[in-house]
Amino acid sequence: MKQVEVWTDGSCSGNPGPGGWAAILRFAAHERMISGQEPHTTNNRMELTAAIRGLEALREPCKVSLHADSAYLINAFEQQWIAGWLKRRWLTTARKPVENRDLWEQLILLIGHPGYDPGVHQVSFVKVAGHAGVALNERCDQLAVAARDRRH
Repeated sequence: MKQVEVWTDGSCSGNPGPGGWAAILRFAAHERMISGQEPHTTNNRMELTAAIRGLEALREPCKVSLHADSAYLINAFEQQWIAGWLKRRWLTTARKPVENRDLWEQLILLIGHPGYDPGVHQVSFVKVAGHAGVALNERCDQLAVAARDRRH
């Protein structure tokens, strides 16, 4: 399997409000940037969308190092939030419906989850401090903000 880096970020002006997402895919000396926008969304939805679109852009199953500054995204997998949601049939510990379920289900299909789906890619997460001078994270943020601010 190819080893790929995927850097992601989301942006929202207001929460909810207009939003943008971006992903930078890196394989060897190759780099590809993708981005998009939604007119009315939340920051969390844009963070998840960035990861989904980045992983969907890969043309074959890969070993992915997914870099993100979103604790929401990373903790759901790393701290087993998803396992609890699945066990409770998509309810939180407070017995309320999990927000953004549609996007979480898309991510599970791409990343997998033990006992649910093997996923397409083998993904490991790298938590990046946002707005801390990490070059690729800063570039992703700029792309997401630019996508958010593009006029239709």
